[in-house]
Amino acid sequence: MTSLKLPIDLQSFEIIRREGFLYVDKTPYIHRMLEEGRYYFMARPRRFGKTLMVSTLRNLFAGNRELFKDLWIDQHGNWSWDAFPVVLLDFNAISHDTPENFRLDLEMSLVQSAHSADIDLRHPLLKGKFQELILSLQKKTGRPVVILIDEYDKPIIDHLGRGAAAMKTARANRDILKTFFGTLKGADVASHTRFVFITGVSKFSRVSIFSDLNNLIDITLDERYAAMLGYTEEELNRNFGWYLERMHERLNLSLSQLSNRLCAHYDGYRFSEAAIDVYNPFSILRALDICKIENFWFETGTPTFLVNLLRERDYPLPEMENMEVVKSIFSVYDLEHLSVEALLFQTGYLTIKDVTEDGDIWWLGYPNLEVKCAFLKHLLHSFTEGRPGSEQSRFVRLWGYLKSEDLDAFFETVNAIFASIPYTLKGEPNEAWFHTLFYLMVSASGAHAQSEVLTSQGRIDLVVQFPDKVWIMEFKCNQSAEAGLRQIHERGYADRFRELNCKLLLLGISFDSSQRRVSDWKLEVS
Repeated sequence: MTSLKLPIDLQSFEIIRREGFLYVDKTPYIHRMLEEGRYYFMARPRRFGKTLMVSTLRNLFAGNRELFKDLWIDQHGNWSWDAFPVVLLDFNAISHDTPENFRLDLEMSLVQSAHSADIDLRHPLLKGKFQELILSLQKKTGRPVVILIDEYDKPIIDHLGRGAAAMKTARANRDILKTFFGTLKGADVASHTRFVFITGVSKFSRVSIFSDLNNLIDITLDERYAAMLGYTEEELNRNFGWYLERMHERLNLSLSQLSNRLCAHYDGYRFSEAAIDVYNPFSILRALDICKIENFWFETGTPTFLVNLLRERDYPLPEMENMEVVKSIFSVYDLEHLSVEALLFQTGYLTIKDVTEDGDIWWLGYPNLEVKCAFLKHLLHSFTEGRPGSEQSRFVRLWGYLKSEDLDAFFETVNAIFASIPYTLKGEPNEAWFHTLFYLMVSASGAHAQSEVLTSQGRIDLVVQFPDKVWIMEFKCNQSAEAGLRQIHERGYADRFRELNCKLLLLGISFDSSQRRVSDWKLEVS
């Protein structure tokens, strides 16, 4: 039995369809867009298939019917397959190191698009060139123009978190974008466009970028398009059966066990109030290709800006496990008022976990283990001195020590990591300080750790779960470990876990703020 090749990191619809790569059919979503509107915007994290969607749309409007053979839109969409002129602007390929270079390179992209259609642009200004290109294409072909814009926000977000001068560049590039997109609102241009699709990682407020595009439909959080990018569980099983069979055989896991592990590691992204989860396509394809469950998505970029922002604002990191926010924070995102919560959601480090019935309050959390472990590992490295490789070899062992219940080795390693943290680190070494770093260490090791776990009697500082045991930990600063253990008993923290019928390990931990280390611990097995 054979299967189509996996399209790992392929962003070209033509290559995927012509060279025998597997394509998960997303054309029903495209058909819905075409039937219901003309101007669309969608934000998704990196490596989520935005560029592939733009490539698919370009081929659809170019009338390349042979590439869509056997896909839904060809069989059921009643599509005319007429060819329309397409303007494709990929902001990944446009220079933006300075506002001057950004403006010049964007102008050059318009000129190149015009040249490929044997059109000369004569207007001296950027906005005028864009309008001239659209009107000239319509006049030459007799058909309205399709405009596809990929990663529109890259000229902005690439400059965030790099100091005052870079922020000035981000603002100037934003202003150029605002003027540029204002072209699309003109009556002449609007009457000569067939379809507009804009993608990016972030959703800047309508005032800051798209103030003039009143007809732009934002489908970022629309449940009808929640699975347009990424793979649902059903799509995974229907399209990748051969690879799942191969992987379960190589890892010596049952298909059910494999499904649970893949889901825990790569699934969990949610982009609407409706409970529709999708897998990160890049990560699941890499896992299926090499038959290993590892962290892949994080290798493609490190969130230095986010780490710096979290550190700068002294953000309570353990609270990211279950963050309560109001829905409105996702509609006011701009450079002058950067919301940590909105940034974490839009970049894919947090996702929707639950929503109140009226939709006003959302709970955010890590989408899966891949994101959580890798992100917290990067955060932990930002706190410690020394070579990253050396630190990584330390905290990776913590998972194994807890699994084997080797607490002597566990706390020896924990204190070695505490010792590597410089005294110049912002924040006093109080209970919250130790709680944050302890949580980072254990979570970054790959252990299934949850902080501030709510019970009827209070919040458990840290719970670490294994298939056969649960660690229940309570932290105290400059008090006895016995005090932590006593609180576990008095508040009945273990009660909610007794129905699991597994070993319960109750652990009181005492931190010494003057020595910055764990000074005492006490264990009780229940």
